[in-house]
Amino acid sequence: MKDVKVLGPGCKRCETTAEMVRAEAQKLGVEVKVEKVTDYAEIAQFGIVSTPGIVIDGKVVHAGGLPKAEDLAKWLAA
Repeated sequence: MKDVKVLGPGCKRCETTAEMVRAEAQKLGVEVKVEKVTDYAEIAQFGIVSTPGIVIDGKVVHAGGLPKAEDLAKWLAA
């Protein structure tokens, strides 16, 4: 199971990013646990200054703007 954190203040883009992660994981047949992190101190610990950010299994893979579906597929399959 992949541990995915979506970092951001809870804005519409952050919500959309979380849904994109879930949808792409379902397409790939990958189990994910998606956690939304809204605490600015915790977000800062990952070095994210532009949200939404995505952390998969402890590694920052994306920051700022909506991710591309093909990038999500690559990150989740790795």
